[in-house]
Amino acid sequence: MLVIAGLVLLTSISAYNGNVKFHDSFYYLKKQGFATGLGLVGMAVISRIDYHRWIPLAVPGYLLSILLGVAVLLFGEEYNGSKRWLSLGPVSFQPSEFAKVAVIVFLSWLIEKNIKKMGKFKSIVLTMLTILPIVGLVGASNLSTAIIILGIGAVMIFTASPKYLQFFWMIAGGAGFMTIFLALESYRLERIAIWRNPEKYEKGYQTLQGLYAIGSGGLFGRGLGNSVQKLGFLPEAQNDMIFSIICEELGLVGAGILIGVFLILIWRFFVIAAKAEDLTGALIATGAMAHMMIQIILNIAVVTNSIPNTGITLPFISYGGTSVVFLLLEMGLVLSVSGYSGRNQKKEMRPENGAGER
Repeated sequence: MLVIAGLVLLTSISAYNGNVKFHDSFYYLKKQGFATGLGLVGMAVISRIDYHRWIPLAVPGYLLSILLGVAVLLFGEEYNGSKRWLSLGPVSFQPSEFAKVAVIVFLSWLIEKNIKKMGKFKSIVLTMLTILPIVGLVGASNLSTAIIILGIGAVMIFTASPKYLQFFWMIAGGAGFMTIFLALESYRLERIAIWRNPEKYEKGYQTLQGLYAIGSGGLFGRGLGNSVQKLGFLPEAQNDMIFSIICEELGLVGAGILIGVFLILIWRFFVIAAKAEDLTGALIATGAMAHMMIQIILNIAVVTNSIPNTGITLPFISYGGTSVVFLLLEMGLVLSVSGYSGRNQKKEMRPENGAGER
């Protein structure tokens, strides 16, 4: 439902920009459709592979994500002031999207390996420290994704730890780290100032146009395809700010339905994690749940100006080939956990040697 809704909404929202920039109203749809098809095939393949087979690749995959992060800093392409892309011939992709999945698999392996020590504060801190290299590399050019990776790590460790009080110290330490991190670059402090008073800054234009779109949508919206703000008023409407155009075209009711579908997906992650056969499977589903939940909250919070602008996409809806491919591959991993648990439950219910047939 989310994939189909994403393609339909993208067709409506990106047609103007596609026609103006590339003389093709379906330019963005074609690229997103190809990436979605690729991701669906990958999801179908991965869902049929036992998720335990990916665990031996956890460490190499994580190290590869670090190498790709270094490559972005050295050879990455800059777009709209952000260096986040690597180009391999005609194909470009964002290594930070791969890093999210790599961190989920890596932490699933690491936490399961050290599960008896997860009640100790020292073990929790050391586990969190292992993902700081990729957080630092990604955060150098993409703060929002770095926050998501940190959030994924915190939720997975919290799930595995039998003690909760010590997480208050982690939260305090994380808040201190983020304060220092924000203060290191002046543009991050500028974003906070823009967030507080967007009308006073030229860079607050996008935020204001997004709020105009949300406000003008009302309860039921202007109708699919009838947005005014997407006609050049809201720059790159098909990307991070797509939720504001959804509110304009479908209104509060349509946006609420979309959020409801996201909530159902998150609930299913929770159910799959709870019914997983082992800790590794539960952690994979939990990591995917944390990823989805944090990214949705951040995107909607940015669009509604509840937090400073961080430049994060809305899963399955915003334009971005790399994002949708790796999201669908991640869904394949969760489906593998679900399928493996279901097969084992069926085996347990079968009578052995004719017993129970009477």
